[in-house]
Amino acid sequence: MQSFSFAFRAMGSPCELRLYGSSREALAPLVALATDEVTRLERKYSRYRDDSVTSEINRSAGKRCGVVVDAETAALIDYADIAHRQSDGLFDITSGVLREAWDFKSGRLPSEIQVQRALARVGWGKVNWDRPRLQLSEPGMELDFGGYVKEYAADRVAALCRAEGARSGIVDLGGDLCAIGPHPDGRPWQVGVRHPRRNGEVMARLPLAYGAIASSGDYERFMLVDGVRYAHILDPLTGWPVSGLACVSVWAPHCLVAGTSSTIAMLKGAKEGPRWLDNLGLASVRMDSFGRLSGSVHAGGDSLEESACSI
Repeated sequence: MQSFSFAFRAMGSPCELRLYGSSREALAPLVALATDEVTRLERKYSRYRDDSVTSEINRSAGKRCGVVVDAETAALIDYADIAHRQSDGLFDITSGVLREAWDFKSGRLPSEIQVQRALARVGWGKVNWDRPRLQLSEPGMELDFGGYVKEYAADRVAALCRAEGARSGIVDLGGDLCAIGPHPDGRPWQVGVRHPRRNGEVMARLPLAYGAIASSGDYERFMLVDGVRYAHILDPLTGWPVSGLACVSVWAPHCLVAGTSSTIAMLKGAKEGPRWLDNLGLASVRMDSFGRLSGSVHAGGDSLEESACSI
């Protein structure tokens, strides 16, 4: 048995599947199943496709009848509803319309009027969710599953691989990682967390044998205006970018939980974010905007304990 790497691109990100097997050829059917599952979810929830569930939901905005969704979509909406409540309204899948005000390629800040116009169509409280019927109460409202469907896909792929008999491997979807299982000898995978300010450098190395690690930060999409960094993670309550934390990486039993929790911590900021994670019992490592590293895991990569969480 040896380790093989399979690279592919999905959901706008470079992805990788690492599996143990006798040969690349022997693993090919499993890799095909895994990549097909990611492709299915991308097609189903992409806001760029007219035939996606997301587009169908968004076309129904303002209509009294709304739309009836399938069981998988309903489960994702239920999860978003719980995350919204547990984050004090900061995790809000209606906030995607804020991108209309924020063009991070322009290098220019939006006007307050632009932000307020977009913000008027944001708010989970404006959504009528009576499973399985969903109604966006105002025209121009949108749902965007992009903030967590990639993490959901990582969990799905890992579960699919285990169901097909894989016991050692790791799923990497654009930096969101879910362990299929440790190396055959029991050693954990060593995960390098990207440094948010130094290209090509690692902020921390974390062991991952079970569960998942996901990261959020201000380094993927941002713009500098008059020396101030404006990140793409936008507060749904104010319409403006987060500040205080440069990067948060969270370990959780599921990638979906790790990803949403790291985003919520970014939204809560340098003081409240880490405190919120600690109260949930989630292991994490984070760096603030001043470059100070802290967390439940040291930069050298101490063992992460499996922890309970309510999200």
